Amino acid sequence: MTVTTDPGDRGHLAARARLLADPDPARTGRGRRTALARLTDDWLTGLYRAAGAPAGTALVAVGGYGRGALSPRSDLDVLLLHDGPLAPEVAERIWYPVWDSGVALDHAVRTPDGARRVAAADLRAGLGLLDARHLAGDARLTADLRTRVLADWRAAAPDRLPELRALGRARAERHGELSFLLEPDLKEARGGLRDLVALDAVAASWLADAPRDGLDTAATTLADVRDALHLTTGRATDRLTLQDQDQVAERLGLPDADTLLRQVYRAARTVAYASDVTWRAVDRVLAARTRRGRPFRITRRAAPAERRPLAEGVVEQDGEAVLARAARPAADPVLPLRAAAAAAQAGLPVGHATVRRLAAETGPLPVPWPDEARDRLVGLLGAGEACLPVWEALDAEGLIGRLLPDWEQVRCRPQRNAVHRWTVDRHLIETAVRAAALTRRTARPDLLLVAALLHDLGKGRPGDHSETGELIVRELAVRMGFDKPDTDSLALLVRHHLTLVDTATRRDPDDPATADLIAGIVGNRTHLELLHALTEADATATGPAAWSAWRAELVDQLVARTAARLTGSPPAAGDGPGTDGPTVEQERLAVEAARTGGPALALRAELAADGTESVGVELTLAVPDRPGLLGTVAGVLALHRLTVRKAGLRELDPVGTGPVLLLGWTVAAEYGDVPEAARLRADLRRALDGSLDVTRRLAERDAAAPRRPGIRTPPPVVAVAPGTASRSATVLEVRAHDAPGLLHRIGRALDTAGVRVRTAHVSTLGAEVVDAFYLTAEDGRPLTPERAQQVARVVRDALGTG
Repeated sequence: MTVTTDPGDRGHLAARARLLADPDPARTGRGRRTALARLTDDWLTGLYRAAGAPAGTALVAVGGYGRGALSPRSDLDVLLLHDGPLAPEVAERIWYPVWDSGVALDHAVRTPDGARRVAAADLRAGLGLLDARHLAGDARLTADLRTRVLADWRAAAPDRLPELRALGRARAERHGELSFLLEPDLKEARGGLRDLVALDAVAASWLADAPRDGLDTAATTLADVRDALHLTTGRATDRLTLQDQDQVAERLGLPDADTLLRQVYRAARTVAYASDVTWRAVDRVLAARTRRGRPFRITRRAAPAERRPLAEGVVEQDGEAVLARAARPAADPVLPLRAAAAAAQAGLPVGHATVRRLAAETGPLPVPWPDEARDRLVGLLGAGEACLPVWEALDAEGLIGRLLPDWEQVRCRPQRNAVHRWTVDRHLIETAVRAAALTRRTARPDLLLVAALLHDLGKGRPGDHSETGELIVRELAVRMGFDKPDTDSLALLVRHHLTLVDTATRRDPDDPATADLIAGIVGNRTHLELLHALTEADATATGPAAWSAWRAELVDQLVARTAARLTGSPPAAGDGPGTDGPTVEQERLAVEAARTGGPALALRAELAADGTESVGVELTLAVPDRPGLLGTVAGVLALHRLTVRKAGLRELDPVGTGPVLLLGWTVAAEYGDVPEAARLRADLRRALDGSLDVTRRLAERDAAAPRRPGIRTPPPVVAVAPGTASRSATVLEVRAHDAPGLLHRIGRALDTAGVRVRTAHVSTLGAEVVDAFYLTAEDGRPLTPERAQQVARVVRDALGTG
């Protein structure tokens, strides 16, 4: 049939044009979208009436139009509903004028039962009907359809929500993350407008709801940018291309395209974080329903979820890390980092309510940071991929900005370089994730991880970002409690994080001056190892174009030549064994042990800054030399759930009657409760006289502990240091991920191998251990190369590395 556009249609188009051109601020943004929807409502209502629609019909807006807001180039999603016979020309009299006007139309003609069948079969159609809004005709038909569709949705939610989530994941795979793309799709990318629709659908199921703080503002931001994009291009496009960004920014009154992108990124992160929280809630509800084996009931009181301890003040519940009932955030400024590190190391997210509470109640960290805070940050970063969702949760609630004052300068900052795939802040955390896989390559994994996190902070200020970043990191390292040598090391890494790859690709690798240049910059082997690992982590986190086999080979060759130049150079501060003599207290204990032939020990509790709370223990133990001592003492500490932060072992002969081993330990309670000195002393004596089987007790406890998947970490490295490391002993280096009883297993393996531990230096840096054991044969001489490798194999087997 032929339908011509009448003056009413032309009047609508003119009114629509005036509305879109109106510069009045009240006629932009949400106000304009609402006004455009109302204008369209009036037009379609007039068309419906002019079409002579019979009784028992209704015109219904669905989808985005059903939500009562229209962008300038949005489609009109309309359903003509009827419960009796309907002549085809009735619908055509409505649709043809819309088509003739040039407005995009997505339409359907259905009975209520037919609409429900389509919704049940087609998820997208079902989502559109959740937003059904009456326009004209029989309002009873529309209301009845809405009621039945919502009831169907809620009844089928356990099956439909996983399908909806799968659709979202597929979209994210195709379109990427809106928060990081230089040319993002505002609708389809993760964190975009489609995800907002999905969140509303979840809320309509009554199974879960999204955290609403900031979500409405984020939705408005994305919709405003989409409107400006439609008006700028004159097309129904959702992709914010580079060529349009300046004009879109100008239309929105923003100073430049970077400001525009930062606003988009912030909004998208809010949506993405709300989505993560919401889908975890859905998973918990559906998992509980499956465990009960019966239909879910809103009014049913669920049994209390099991809570397993993760760290002091932190427990696991329902697959999330949450605060323990006794946790007091206001009195524990380290708690956010402790909770974050515990969650990441367990491969868990932090509960949304927990992060909200930490943000609301926890005060600032003292300056400089306490040792535990620095340690927990390193543990968080060292968790690798598992760090990302935890970091995003803390960042969403503003906790990262509190910890790192310069973070806000780089947060959501775009990098207009085709090589970079991330914003500056996400690149930093991605670099730390890549660095976590390289921690076995350096004796200072803590410095590697912190340098990876901070290396591009200078991009938030004017000037060369490496030079500016050096200044920032010097201030920040002092704030974080690093000592002068470590601060200098971090500053060097940040200042020169591009030096290795630039030199390797631009200078003659065969020229001795090239290696001399790098040697002069790094100064020692430890700095060279750190810079090498940071270079690789930075490049691989940038994007595939920033790192290739060719670049890697050139950098490796340069590092090898520089290492040869540095042969014999002293290690960085803190690398080698201490040379300080024993203290008066240590000498007293050694004399007592030598004279009595038994153990002598002293315990001293470390107090918190205010002197009111014990936060750790310093244990000094002197024992006449005997096999298996290191592993036995470490096992007792593990039984008491004490984590070894530092340990040292040395050999003395205080009265000339034979060697006495002096062990100095710095330990922290895994869950905050330091054992009584008398009980720890008694268990140490029992273990040393053989009445307490430490190995059996640890095995029994491990067997009874619940198993959790944990996180993937680099395998342990057990290596014999070069002969130049010590003239009087063989040095065995162990680098591994910390675990309960780890030092006990190493000590037992060394005892099984039949070697003497003359000196030991144990460090736990975050969640990584870096240990050096100075070994001799029974005659007191260094091990032969063959024997040393055999011992290394025994320790590897004990740690499960083959």
